Amino acid sequence: MSKNYRSELVGVFGCPIDENPTGVMEEAGFAAKGLDFRYLTIKVNEGDLGAAMQGLRAMNMRGINLTIPHKVEVLKYLDELSPAAEIIEAVNVVVNNDGKLWGENTDGKGFLTSLKDAGVSPVGKTVMILGAGGAARAISVECALAGAKKIIIANVNPQRGQALVELLKEKTTATVEYIPWQGAIAMPQGTHILVNATSVGLFPNVDQKPDINYDSIAPDMVVTDVIFNDPNSLFLQEAAARGAQTINGLGMLVNQGALNFTLWTGEEAPLDVMMDTLKREFGL
Repeated sequence: MSKNYRSELVGVFGCPIDENPTGVMEEAGFAAKGLDFRYLTIKVNEGDLGAAMQGLRAMNMRGINLTIPHKVEVLKYLDELSPAAEIIEAVNVVVNNDGKLWGENTDGKGFLTSLKDAGVSPVGKTVMILGAGGAARAISVECALAGAKKIIIANVNPQRGQALVELLKEKTTATVEYIPWQGAIAMPQGTHILVNATSVGLFPNVDQKPDINYDSIAPDMVVTDVIFNDPNSLFLQEAAARGAQTINGLGMLVNQGALNFTLWTGEEAPLDVMMDTLKREFGL
């Protein structure tokens, strides 16, 4: 009687990547479900993604996550995209179906679930998003599709910011506005949900925070951060000090990770196990 010694391989490509805890969370989920999957945390420098994707095919990996700076660049190496990924034009998870690479974006869906878990709905709300990269694209599109009334994009690079605004205007029915991010910008009156979708504050730069006018954060705002390491970011500390409700990046990370888990394995993810594992990692 023969035995199968081959594990299914998944993982993440990114840079920086050393402090990304996704593998710990996913491995705990695999173990809880008795699945022979391994999650590899792989540093792939900017410019090397093409070679890395060739390696994924050559090693018959089941799939991969993409993080900074590869979520948009990866599109050119994929065979198919989900409807959401086509609109967002950024991918954070790839599934290898017998050599055909299919891309999806679960970032925005994970973000919306984290809002729902905190008792917050984007329906009819004004959402301001700091940044215009892969995470910002996913979150803004999903918020617009979920019924947000207005999306405000603030970005340092005006071309990139305007490109996201045009995409939202073309693909959704939300009112969209671009604000040039020059210096400590203030939050427009009427902002309900503020999202830091930049990498400012990510480990090891935990002493940094986005350059905004924090005194313009109102107590009735919901302030969220995609940063999960450290989950108690300076950005959220500043918002909490002004009375705002805050939501850290752990919920988004776990919820999108659970969706990725199911895409790779075909099984429902053990959410409680994955969240508890992350909390232990961060001493929460």
